[in-house]
Amino acid sequence: MTETYDLAIVGAGIIGLGHALAAARRGLKIIVIDRDAQANGASIRNFGFITVTGQAGGDMWRRARRARDVWDEIVGPAGIPVIHRGTAILARSDEALAVAREFAAGEMGEGCTVLPPAALDQKMPVARRDGLRGFLWSPHELRVEPRTAVPAVAKWLESAHGVTFLRGAAVTEVAPPRIETSRGPVHADKVVVCPGPDLVTLFPETIAKYRPTLCKLHMLRLAPQGAGWKLGASVMMDLSFGRYLGFDGCPSVGALRARIAEREPLTLANGIHLIVVQSADGSLVVGDSHHYAPTPDPFAPDAVDQLILRHAKETLDLADDRIVERWTGVYPSSDADTPAFFDTPLPDVRIAMVTSGAGMSTGFALAEEVIADLYG
Repeated sequence: MTETYDLAIVGAGIIGLGHALAAARRGLKIIVIDRDAQANGASIRNFGFITVTGQAGGDMWRRARRARDVWDEIVGPAGIPVIHRGTAILARSDEALAVAREFAAGEMGEGCTVLPPAALDQKMPVARRDGLRGFLWSPHELRVEPRTAVPAVAKWLESAHGVTFLRGAAVTEVAPPRIETSRGPVHADKVVVCPGPDLVTLFPETIAKYRPTLCKLHMLRLAPQGAGWKLGASVMMDLSFGRYLGFDGCPSVGALRARIAEREPLTLANGIHLIVVQSADGSLVVGDSHHYAPTPDPFAPDAVDQLILRHAKETLDLADDRIVERWTGVYPSSDADTPAFFDTPLPDVRIAMVTSGAGMSTGFALAEEVIADLYG
């Protein structure tokens, strides 16, 4: 800690690692400081699903496309397997099918197609056909295993780019060129703070301008589905057409949301929209729900999990529906007008947050913007 760095980054989640990557590509000397001994937060508790289709129009859609490209650039050098590519959003109602068609015909639907149920024979044979109207196919997404991918990114940044990591150190004050930590001072010319769900420790007045709260989500892992059972791509369904802001411009989305509200009030009340991805061992990661509070409670009622599981069973012909693992995640969330932000609490300091649960999907691109702003 007697070294002097060009840049100190507070937070070693995917947003902090994105800033380390963007800065390393400029040849800067970097230290990343994190209070945890290893990756532990929302960055490893998600689907590992880098989502383009459905992101809100404008900055978030642009960032998602760029972040997807950055993931593609680094998975090889960092030794990260891409488990599958593409997304099928299944339309089980006429309203959902109308939204799919309207989206595919628009600018953000570039590369996406609406296919009939029979096309699932090739794209996703394990999907259920009963009641299916068709599906939106997107080729843009990729899926990595976050529990191993996030540590792999950090290890690669350290070995290939010389990034220093200081773990088990809580940052208590940021005033470049000095950063106070629980393990002593760190010296750096500039600082980027990536606080994740910590809204009160560093620059709380700056964060408060964006009116964030916290979102708790439920996640499940189902047992390996056996030989021959292959998902092949990420899968979603009607609920996602209703929830994702990227579909807001579709004329039929209002009718779809009304249908969901009438038929699935408990699902809607728990903020559930189905995503299912498959892991290399054949198990399925299934989620998720959304509950908002300044301090979310630590409890995970089984009734919410059973709602999520019901939608998975309606969507896929599961070979084994046993839940073998459960967990929750917490991330910062703001209103629809602020899905992400960065700000300047001090001249040589930036604070950066993704406040919409899209850190894996957009964080690398946001980081490039922040580093460009900090270094001109």
